[in-house]
Amino acid sequence: MHRFLLHNGQIHDTSAKLVTPGQVGLLNGWGVFSTLRVMDGVLFAWERHYARMRKDAALMHIPFPQDAGVLRDSLIRLVEANEAFNSTLRVAVVRNKGGMFESPGLDNEYDVIAFTKDLADWGAGVTLAVQERARMSSAPFSGAKILSWSMNLTWLEEAQRRGFQEMLLLDDHGLVSECTSANIFAVHGTRVSTPPLTCGCLPGVTRAVLLEDIRVDGLNIEERELRMDDLASASELFITSSTRDLLPVLAIEGISVQQGREVRGRLNDAFQQYLCSYVSQSRSVLN
Repeated sequence: MHRFLLHNGQIHDTSAKLVTPGQVGLLNGWGVFSTLRVMDGVLFAWERHYARMRKDAALMHIPFPQDAGVLRDSLIRLVEANEAFNSTLRVAVVRNKGGMFESPGLDNEYDVIAFTKDLADWGAGVTLAVQERARMSSAPFSGAKILSWSMNLTWLEEAQRRGFQEMLLLDDHGLVSECTSANIFAVHGTRVSTPPLTCGCLPGVTRAVLLEDIRVDGLNIEERELRMDDLASASELFITSSTRDLLPVLAIEGISVQQGREVRGRLNDAFQQYLCSYVSQSRSVLN
C-alpha cells in the first residue's frame, strides 16, 4: 500500500486512526468495493465500476455516494497524492449505522475508503486448484461484490498451500463459476465462452468489456454454462480481472490443460487497444 489513503474525501497518511470498531460495516463486512486499474492517471472503466458498486449497494441496503464525478475526482486526488499514475486502486463504501452494536456519535451514514498500490507482476500465466460447491447459483446475493471477502481469501490461501496460484470455484450444480478474484474464459474453435451470472460469478468489468465492447473478426464471445470437461477440451483457457487483463491458464488441478495462445493473443491485442483508447479519450475530456 502507498503512503496516503482517502477517507471521506480527505487525504490522510495510512497510519492515521480514522475508523472505529462500532462502524457496523467494518464488523460485519457490510459494504461494497471495487478494484480499479489506474493507467496514466486515468481510472479505467470508471463508469462500469461505479455502476456495479451502486447496484450492489442498493441490493445490500448500503448508503452510497450519488455523484459519480465527485467520487471519481476524490480518487484522482488520491492517485496524485501517491504519484500512483500507473497502479492498482481499491475503493470501498462501508455502511456505518445499524444493528445492535452501532457506535454512538457516528455522523456519516457511510465511509468511503480508498488506497493505491503498485501493479502486480502476474507472470506468464496462472495455475488453478479446484473447489467444489463454492458458489450458490440461486442465492439472492450471488454476484454482489461485498466486503465479506474472507471465504475468497481462505480459498486463495488453500490453493497456494496445495501448490497452485488461484482457486477455480464451482457452483452448487458442479458448473464452473469463477476464481476468487477473476472470471474465466474457455476457447473452443471460434467460440470464446465464459460462465453466465446464473452460475454465481461476479460480473467482472474486464469480462463485461469483452462481452459487450470487444469485436474480433471470426470470434464469438458468449456466455455459456461450462463444466470441467469443457475446460479440459478447450484449446485455450484464460482468466480476466481489472489487474490481470487476460492471463493464460497454465494448469488446473485434476485435468490436462491445452496450451493454445492464439485466440487469447488476438483478444488481448483488441483489449489493449480499447484500454488505450479509453485512457486517451478520458485524458482529452479532463484537459
